[in-house]
Amino acid sequence: MARLVMKFGGTSVADMDRIAHVAARVKREVDAGHQVAVVVSAMAGTTNQLVAWTNQAAKMPDRREYDVVVATGEQVTSGLLALALQDIGVPARSWMGWQLPITSSDAHGSARILDIDGKVLEAGFARGEVAVIAGFQGLAPGGRVSTLGRGGSDTSAVAVAAAIKADRCDIFTDVDGVYTTDPRIVEKARKLDRITYEEMLEMASQGARVLQTRSVELAMVHNVRVQVLSSFEDKPGTLVCDEGEIVEQEVVSGIAYSKDEAKLTLLRVADQPGVAASIFGPLADANVNVDMIVQNVSEDGTSTDITFTVGRADLDRTVQVIGALQTKLNYRQLLHDANVVKVSVIGVGMRSHAGVATRMFTALAEKGINIQVISTSEIKISVLIAADYTELAVRALHTAFGLDSE
Repeated sequence: MARLVMKFGGTSVADMDRIAHVAARVKREVDAGHQVAVVVSAMAGTTNQLVAWTNQAAKMPDRREYDVVVATGEQVTSGLLALALQDIGVPARSWMGWQLPITSSDAHGSARILDIDGKVLEAGFARGEVAVIAGFQGLAPGGRVSTLGRGGSDTSAVAVAAAIKADRCDIFTDVDGVYTTDPRIVEKARKLDRITYEEMLEMASQGARVLQTRSVELAMVHNVRVQVLSSFEDKPGTLVCDEGEIVEQEVVSGIAYSKDEAKLTLLRVADQPGVAASIFGPLADANVNVDMIVQNVSEDGTSTDITFTVGRADLDRTVQVIGALQTKLNYRQLLHDANVVKVSVIGVGMRSHAGVATRMFTALAEKGINIQVISTSEIKISVLIAADYTELAVRALHTAFGLDSE
């Protein structure tokens, strides 16, 4: 007997026919003798509608009341799935985040899970009951409903799996696994049988939208084995696991890209201690996340140009914040460009193999693609390029690192 958490996204529970299909899939695991907890998202499109209503109700919605509204989508789905399971002879009960409880921080709209009490789920397993849990939601201080941000149901599922010491957390979605890159761009992209937590975390944070970043972080911390599967096809998926479970590791496992980027350059800033803090401190205070940073000191050493990237949605706010610092920093000019994309080569094998950067830069140069900014980590090299070259760059790198399927 195994203990499983099965998570189904919005497209998987989009209507009653699909909910019935999910119920049959859960029943198959129960009939095999497994203990099962299910985490569900809202029906596809529901959360968008709920968010739209909150924005119609108030120009600046109270985030606590916002959470009350948008959390209802998962409540509906969990109740419907529990009913569908009961109808085919599977004992089941729905659980809201506040009932378990799933306690969270008070950052309404993007709360973080603090703890899950697994006792009530354990008691339900002892009764032979399937727990159907509303994902995306928790209980904030003061007894208020909270939500975990977009994609938060993935995080809910991994957190539940950690709390009940599940053997595996299966994430059912509209794709059948994790690919070496976006198969819509590269026809020869391959589905990976296994990928490490670190690689998946990098791929998620660099633009691959298969799993939510925080869910991968949580899985890595608690060593929860996560499997990405298709809701619509009955075939093997991709296992996200510890590096030790992968016998033969490729140098590069995948190519990711992110179009949600904007580049800014401050020209002729004084080259002296404290200047960087004066720039990036106010941006942090404005909740702007800065990613890539490059500094070029002038020949005489008196001034510097600083280039950095932020999320495209934060560009206007960043320009406003930096503009307010003109007198203090006395920079010559602020340039910005939203027509850029970040392309990343990712693989834990890079730790023990030299020449990855050279191969990457050569492949891009051969296609006439200019690199604007470079950043690296232990298992990743990212470059910023003009957005017009996105598909060409991804295809070139996928081929250069031998990732094309035969």
